[in-house]
Amino acid sequence: PPSCSGCGEVPYIHLATQLFGDRMLIANATGCTSIYGGTFPTTPYTKDKNGRGPAWANSLFEDNAEFGFGMRLAVDANRKQLKTNVQTLIPLLNNPPLRQALEKGLMNFDLVNQEAKNHAEVIKKLLDEEHKRSSGNKEVRVLLEKVIELQNYFVDKSVWIFGGDGWAYDIGFGGLDHVMASNKNVNILVLDTEVYSNTGGQASKATPRGAVAKFASDGKKLSKKNLGLMMTTYSNAYVAVVNMGMDREKTALAFVEAERHNGPSIIIAYSPCIAHGYDMKLAKKQSEKAVKSGYWPMYRFNPDLRVEGKNPFTWDVPQIEEAVAFKDYLEEEIRYKTLTLSNPNEAARLTELAKKDNEQRQKDIQHLSEVKP
Repeated sequence: PPSCSGCGEVPYIHLATQLFGDRMLIANATGCTSIYGGTFPTTPYTKDKNGRGPAWANSLFEDNAEFGFGMRLAVDANRKQLKTNVQTLIPLLNNPPLRQALEKGLMNFDLVNQEAKNHAEVIKKLLDEEHKRSSGNKEVRVLLEKVIELQNYFVDKSVWIFGGDGWAYDIGFGGLDHVMASNKNVNILVLDTEVYSNTGGQASKATPRGAVAKFASDGKKLSKKNLGLMMTTYSNAYVAVVNMGMDREKTALAFVEAERHNGPSIIIAYSPCIAHGYDMKLAKKQSEKAVKSGYWPMYRFNPDLRVEGKNPFTWDVPQIEEAVAFKDYLEEEIRYKTLTLSNPNEAARLTELAKKDNEQRQKDIQHLSEVKP
């Protein structure tokens, strides 16, 4: 895709589309992801050998969560219509193979595995054959045409909302919070570069204390919003904070669990960016330092585990007592070094406060791991 070389966002999107792309609907907030995702006539999204791939659409910066939420409501309404029409059609059919196939389709209605997908294709062929034969009973024909119209909904869609931190933490936060407070099966992916990357690197509420960005030229004075912790307060929401540069397997697991969860989910993904001010070929090492220095905790909060009598919280990287010095992490990035050069006293003050932010963030999250199910 035509993203910046070494962009830290792209691997997460690639992972999501590889896992769920054949039944995926994407609502993409305006930002870097929408620029390299939909600068027509080119697009990085593709389709499989069966001609299926993500259905992608871009919305405004301020309403993307609502836009994706509408996709979920539309899918749910279409599936409800499909189910009702199939249930009405079955007893009227004089076609045992189709009747049996539709009955099995209803049994598989909440499944999204390969068996359900294969059976949906069988139903489509039988529906087409019946439609070509059917000419007598008007009621049957009307129902048949409606089922054919909605036949792509026998397997549920995987609805995803993509956006950066400027959208998720700031301008679109109201909509994001509304979606996360719902009981709808919607997945949110936040590509957290910690600045408004697409518009030139302005500070957002995801920008860490001490980092230099536009509108924070003398260093960000306040700590980063703890979005993940905030979302865990909704008891039915799945929350994961991931870092692919540190652990690809745990990141992939988070995507699978988020999509499987029948309710709202959010994945907050550490995304190296050229705005951080270092050579992107070193992004993996810097991503590891972010975790090992205690800056970026990795965890999953899965409310489904409560049903099994387990604590919903899981540390993906055990709490680390500065395996890498926080100073070593900061010194690699120009966004921190700039302030050290221009105002060393202020840089030292903010660095100490940033270390305390890390400690407090760990303590706040630690409480979740200690809660009894």
